[in-house]
Amino acid sequence: MADKTNFTKEEWTMLLESPMIAGMAVTAADPSGLWGLLKESFAGGTALTKALAGADTNALVKAVVTDFSSSEGRSAARDGLKAKFAASQPSDLKVKAIDALRQVSGLLDAKAPGDAAAFKAWLRQISQTTAEAASEGGSLFGIGGVQVSDAEKATLTEISTALGSEA
Repeated sequence: MADKTNFTKEEWTMLLESPMIAGMAVTAADPSGLWGLLKESFAGGTALTKALAGADTNALVKAVVTDFSSSEGRSAARDGLKAKFAASQPSDLKVKAIDALRQVSGLLDAKAPGDAAAFKAWLRQISQTTAEAASEGGSLFGIGGVQVSDAEKATLTEISTALGSEA
């Protein structure tokens, strides 16, 4: 069972960033306006809370969520995300997010092989929950839209591939 001590500071920051990146990739794939963005952002936060409360949650996932719950953990993740995405154009966000998830996958495989599958499944679930949070298309409130757009479906497949398994 891996925890923070198994990783360098930079590697741990990658893990802290990964849940937000998993949600960002989907949101960037098919921006659904301010309302959709807020709903999708809330969905990612809800996934973090559920992971901490879940009795069957993987220990590494719990360690990341617990650290993210601290102001130091949030600051590390926020600063890391700023460094990764600050100079990005909106069209680059999804590509950079998928690449970052690919790096997280490799890190997990190398340093936490026993926890890798559960952690990756958690990241896929965050992506799925984010995609389903707001209807795409339709009216202002998503009436007449679809739950998950084709662009989001394609991004979910890209995320699963980056994490080392097909959806």
